[in-house]
Amino acid sequence: MIGDRGINFMTKMAVIYSNGSQECERMSMLLKSLGGEFHEYLLGVDFSDKQFRMEFGSEATYPQIAYGSQHIGSMKEALQYMSEQGMFV
Repeated sequence: MIGDRGINFMTKMAVIYSNGSQECERMSMLLKSLGGEFHEYLLGVDFSDKQFRMEFGSEATYPQIAYGSQHIGSMKEALQYMSEQGMFV
């Protein structure tokens, strides 16, 4: 999102690990609305469920989000992070 001062709040590349669920689509839409660049990796195309579990743990949920080089976590954790970083105006 470009704020009222013309600032792009997405200054780093975000990455979404998605299974195509509604939550994943919502996160993609949110990142698009924030105006930043992001890449979406899709289950079954870019990685397997086994690779996902090995990377994020057996209890991990979709989507998993990374911002820059930092793994943020689930959608809930990403929303909390974005809020704390002042990305929502």
